[in-house]
Amino acid sequence: MNWLAHSLLSEPSAEFRMGNILADILRRPELELMPVGILRGVACHRRIDAFTDRHPIIRQSKQRVNGSFRRYASILVDVFYDHLLAKEWHRHATVSLEQFTSEVYAGIDELPREVPLMARMRLEQMRRENWLGRYREIEGIRQALEGVGSRLRRPVDLGAAVADLEMHYDGFKEDFGMFFPELRKHVEGNTAEIE
Repeated sequence: MNWLAHSLLSEPSAEFRMGNILADILRRPELELMPVGILRGVACHRRIDAFTDRHPIIRQSKQRVNGSFRRYASILVDVFYDHLLAKEWHRHATVSLEQFTSEVYAGIDELPREVPLMARMRLEQMRRENWLGRYREIEGIRQALEGVGSRLRRPVDLGAAVADLEMHYDGFKEDFGMFFPELRKHVEGNTAEIE
């Protein structure tokens, strides 16, 4: 799952949500300096990733990815699933996607001083370009994947993998529809352990 799902599955506090996002941005030495609220969000993020990475439905979705992109299947499925979450937002949330993303972005203004400048700049870019809201559109997914691909050690045009999403859209949608309720139940059943 990518940042939209991580945000939705977070507790509603700004620090927890930001921790759930910052888990992908900060390095371990930086994380060690974070306050407890951020660290709880990081722990939730890791729990989500661990559950997701070993789930059979995720393996099934990865098999839908074209062989030339199979090496990046985990990244692609995470982003594709955020697209499907955004497309069917009304099924999973009680507020509109626009209201929710505004609430998440407002958390950027509440970041503790320990969050490094580079991480703040990345979050500001996320807000400015509305990354979370743009997951709803195929073009938003393409741009997100191009950004991820450009940051890899050896840059790759991951935006081209959107063709796989379009070709197997119904299959990804079915997989997501089965997986996300299980993930949500897993997260809700384990919140007490994130202390």
